[in-house]
Amino acid sequence: MAASPTTKVVADGKVVAIHYTLTDDKGEVLDSSNGRDPLEYLHGAGNIVPGLEEKLSGRAAGERLKVSVEPEMGYGKHDPRGVQRVPRSEFPSDVQIEAGMQFSAENDQGEVAVVWIVGVEAEHVVIDMNHPLAGKTLHFDVTISGIREATREEAQHGHPHGPHGHHH
Repeated sequence: MAASPTTKVVADGKVVAIHYTLTDDKGEVLDSSNGRDPLEYLHGAGNIVPGLEEKLSGRAAGERLKVSVEPEMGYGKHDPRGVQRVPRSEFPSDVQIEAGMQFSAENDQGEVAVVWIVGVEAEHVVIDMNHPLAGKTLHFDVTISGIREATREEAQHGHPHGPHGHHH
């Protein structure tokens, strides 16, 4: 059903509120907004995975859709080169390092990246620079609960600021 010209539709520069459930190929729930406020994002600003953003474009508030997103349009393919052994001395000595932890790391070019701990050895920590959902097909059950114009500040910053203003 096409939206009338007066109906708000999902488009670049709009703040979109969605309720969602994310599952894997086995149907296991990986994430959900169930029991929480809807997720708000700025459409067209790369706040959500590209495949979901693409499928939401042009949709109206109140619509519900089921979307499968392949890895290339989700968190990317898993790159085995992203798994590396790093000397334990590269991590803070006062932190108990455990698998599943997440750290920010700076590369040789000064860029900050998130890494996940996937293993701990006596002298090394095994990190993975791939997102934990890299290589996985993502299955979303989404309901668009609201669409509004972004404020000038939100558009400049590239993300919504919530009901009480700027929260970084």
